[in-house]
Amino acid sequence: MGTTTIAIAGKGGTGKTTITALLIKFIKTERQGSILAIDGDPSSNLNLTLGLPLSETVGRIREDALAQAQAGGGTTTGISKHDWFEYRVSQALVESENLDLIAMGRPEGPGCYCAANNIIRNVIDRLGNDYDWVVIDNEAGMEHISRQTTRHIDYLFVVSDPTLRGLTAAQGIGQLVLELSTRGTRVSRVIYVVNRVQNGLPEAFLARAAEMGLAPLYSLPADPLVAELDLAGRPLIELGQDSILYRAVRDLAIQVGL
Repeated sequence: MGTTTIAIAGKGGTGKTTITALLIKFIKTERQGSILAIDGDPSSNLNLTLGLPLSETVGRIREDALAQAQAGGGTTTGISKHDWFEYRVSQALVESENLDLIAMGRPEGPGCYCAANNIIRNVIDRLGNDYDWVVIDNEAGMEHISRQTTRHIDYLFVVSDPTLRGLTAAQGIGQLVLELSTRGTRVSRVIYVVNRVQNGLPEAFLARAAEMGLAPLYSLPADPLVAELDLAGRPLIELGQDSILYRAVRDLAIQVGL
């Protein structure tokens, strides 16, 4: 059936990583196939929500390459730069049953990473082809999509909180998607989601979202079980069937065709 690629984006603090983890939980428990999770957020905490270890990031690999180049040396004697990157990225891959994880790490520092980015993009694209599902937790600015360092997107979930600022950020991401379509990056479907909703969304809020082109607009409830797991230091993927948030994410995933 090929690879289905899902991305989650939105302004910081809206719960993108939580939604990413629960979409992965849904796919892992109710759909078949292998999953590659890509953590595109510089804070690199998707592994915590999934209960996986993390010791290496693509950002660190990129900076190691730049440091070696500035010191006047190559990557490794007798091996091409592309093969060196591919080896290092494969070493950074965290593997588990039907779910692997790779973290992009912190954003670029001073210096030119153009060649490194190009190679890493190709490596990750090829890596993703080995999986049935690729799920990307993006940073707030969608750097990896806007710089085309990720693959084409089948489903883009744009997450907001129940504020006008959140809607404005979501609208900006929608506009970026339109711009990217002219540069060769395909996003097949955009799904706008408001997270942490209590007692429904006011009509005025829904009307404003519609005026901004954010329709249809789906809502996900605030769930006290999320905070309880956080306080206990347990991964969010452990949320059970009694979680109102997991049930809502599951229903949304089914509704949009996942």
